[in-house]
Amino acid sequence: MALIEFRGVQKAFGPKVVYRDLNLDVVRGESLTIIGGSGQGKSVMLKLLIGLLKSDAGSIKYDGEEVTTKSDQELAQTRRRIGMLFQGAALFDSLSVRENVAYGLREHGRPTEAELDQIVSESLSYVGLPGIEHMWPADLSGGMKKRVGLARAIAVKPEVLLYDEPTTGLDPINTTRINRLILHLKKTLNITTVVVTHDMTSAFTISDRITMIHQGSVIFTGTPDEIRAAEEPRVRDFIEGNAPHEEDTQTLLRSAG
Repeated sequence: MALIEFRGVQKAFGPKVVYRDLNLDVVRGESLTIIGGSGQGKSVMLKLLIGLLKSDAGSIKYDGEEVTTKSDQELAQTRRRIGMLFQGAALFDSLSVRENVAYGLREHGRPTEAELDQIVSESLSYVGLPGIEHMWPADLSGGMKKRVGLARAIAVKPEVLLYDEPTTGLDPINTTRINRLILHLKKTLNITTVVVTHDMTSAFTISDRITMIHQGSVIFTGTPDEIRAAEEPRVRDFIEGNAPHEEDTQTLLRSAG
């Protein structure tokens, strides 16, 4: 049984249709990567799962429970089981690293300050940044901000980690570091991983399976080897960077920009 299920999901923002018929399973314990051109709704999928956005139709289930009909209080319970690394890390500039990492812990319960110190310290150590609790986001490099954001996500001990473009804007060294961290956390914390990215090097490195979204639905799902061998033209164009089909030109130009 899948841990996460999307069935017939539809979502539009005014005239802009993002999903026409989204169907996707995420298996417990796997690392699934979502790829696709700019504007295809990859990040929207993550926000639908945790209730930051509401679908227009269809079913979204987490561990057998329907997400779309949950109250705000019920959604809060689901979110405690899911950590998310937002694009850009989304740190609070007015809070220290300690308070950024502790933020979700304070939202989800009432730990003592001593408990917070221990969890924050452990979480920063997991991402290779021990001892920086008293630094501020403005003092951190882009790669460090991503890792602090990841420490915040794992501090609540989630069952699932969602990554929204985790390597965007990073140099090759930090990209490799983040990819290794994703694999390390999946293995050591037994976490189900869902990654949104357009970086195929990362996708091939971290994934058990890769799913491609195009024009409102899933057009391909398979292992890295299966997607490398795929003959579907839209898949081939995306992973090889070949000249796009006419219908995809504007989307790929936006992605390149």
